[in-house]
Amino acid sequence: MGARRLYRAAVADLDTIRERDPSMRSRTEALLHPAVPAIWGYRAAHRMHRRGLRRTARLVSAITRVLSGGIEIHPGARIGRRFFIDHGTGVVIGETVVIGDDVTIFHQVTLGSVGWWHDQERPEGSRRHPAVGDRVVIGANATVLGAVTVGSDAVIGAQALVIKDVPDGARVLAPTAEPRRRRTERTARRPHPATTPAAPARRDHGAPAAFPTW
Repeated sequence: MGARRLYRAAVADLDTIRERDPSMRSRTEALLHPAVPAIWGYRAAHRMHRRGLRRTARLVSAITRVLSGGIEIHPGARIGRRFFIDHGTGVVIGETVVIGDDVTIFHQVTLGSVGWWHDQERPEGSRRHPAVGDRVVIGANATVLGAVTVGSDAVIGAQALVIKDVPDGARVLAPTAEPRRRRTERTARRPHPATTPAAPARRDHGAPAAFPTW
């Protein structure tokens, strides 16, 4: 990526932040978004990585990880235009990840491999990480592992685990929390174990009495 293209990509990144984060009302304000050092640092590091300056690229990547509050993007990853990371803490993007245009991911997302023990069995230079199409949204705490393909316009819900290919336009959702029983007046009066003082030790066994089961 040349200097002019790098500049245009940087401006597009700021405009993307303004479009997808309603709290950002100007490019100046968007400069303070945690995604900015992560994405700009990645683009600079990726350029160095392609030129063979891998140690320098790693150094830039390490610095931007600190500045962004823990967004880790390997300089070898290939990321398209108008990429957006919302919140961002804990995001991990591996070396052979391929991401299309207009992709949005949230915090604690991992685009990783299935493990080094499997990677050793792959041919040298083969993809170990996910390929993500255009206009994909990946929710918070979602994990996509291995050389799978996530099709364009797909949505990966929060906390979903993806280890198989996802077709274009598909929705992959994790199970949602559901109440197991209704809270009654009787159970509402019970003290919670975490706030109940421990009972004195029993003299016959010398062990504290157990909390009542719920």
